[in-house]
Amino acid sequence: MTERTTVRLPPDLLRRAKRKAAAEGRTLTALIADGLRLITAERRGASAPKRVMPRVSKARGGTQPGIDLADGAALQELDDLDAVRRLRESP
Repeated sequence: MTERTTVRLPPDLLRRAKRKAAAEGRTLTALIADGLRLITAERRGASAPKRVMPRVSKARGGTQPGIDLADGAALQELDDLDAVRRLRESP
C-alpha cells in the first residue's frame, strides 16, 4: 500500500521534474519514487568507507647511527626530545 505525503520543492525544480516525467510518459510520483530509490541505493553502498592503503617507504639505509630499536625507553626519550624541539620552533 502506498502512502500520501506532502513534499515542498522549489518552483523551478518542480517544473523541471514535471517536464521530465511528461517527456518520459510517467507520473511525477513515479519520477520522484525512482529518484528516491536511486539515492537510497547509492547511500547504502557509499556508507562503507573505502579502504586506504598506507604508502610504503622505499627509503634505504636503516636507522640513524646510535638508535637501538630494541631500547624502548631510549626511543621514547628521542621522541619526547623531538616533540620539545618542535614546540620551541613553532611560532
